[in-house]
Amino acid sequence: MALRKIVHIDEDLCDGCGECVPSCAEGAIQIIGGKAVLLADNLCDGLGACLGECPQGAITVLERDAEEFDEEAVQQHLAALDGPAHHPITKHNGANGHAHGAPAGCPGARTMTLAPAVAGPVATGATGASELRQWPVQLHLVSPQAPYFQGADVLLAADCAAFSVGDFHTRFLKGRALAVACPKLDQGQDVYLEKLVAMIDQARIDTLTVLMMEVPCCGGLLRLAQAAAAQAGRKVPVKRIVVGVRGDVLAEDWV
Repeated sequence: MALRKIVHIDEDLCDGCGECVPSCAEGAIQIIGGKAVLLADNLCDGLGACLGECPQGAITVLERDAEEFDEEAVQQHLAALDGPAHHPITKHNGANGHAHGAPAGCPGARTMTLAPAVAGPVATGATGASELRQWPVQLHLVSPQAPYFQGADVLLAADCAAFSVGDFHTRFLKGRALAVACPKLDQGQDVYLEKLVAMIDQARIDTLTVLMMEVPCCGGLLRLAQAAAAQAGRKVPVKRIVVGVRGDVLAEDWV
């Protein structure tokens, strides 16, 4: 047991909607008896990716004595369930009298390391094979303890960047682990900060590259990365790349 941060679910506030379940890549939360339940302390990394998904405000992160987070236990748990895609569904009648169903896990949040694409014929109009090394990619869903972040060069990209840059995969993504976020629209950015700090200190990432758009609101992504670098115990180089809405690189430097 150790004093650490861990998710707490207020049973009185929870209505069992299941919105929190897909955001837990470890499958630590399930709907049981019409309520969200944390299955085991060692399955929860304490980073609170589920916080922003609860419409009732029933989920908080508190500090208490708990078992240490155990990545091996998580993998065994997911394997026993045959992956999040096969978690059972529990239904109950909510306050409005309608039945709600929520999977105790989500295929979209399943942690996967992807093998490099095999070279071969490229379809007409395609720019090349995907360079994506992992899934998921959204910063709320990724786990800093995932194997693809260990010692990696990490690309923290604005949501819009890949749509603006035609050669995003070959130019910026190749050889890097990925996390995507929007500094304007995403909620729970304190969770983002904790995850980035964990990547630096626990996953011991090698570099952090911030790919941001030229629009002013995107500056929040760089500030988030700089704040994480300042709070972390380790030092990691941070690069800023600013791209225009038509995909041209406007600035690239180490900050």
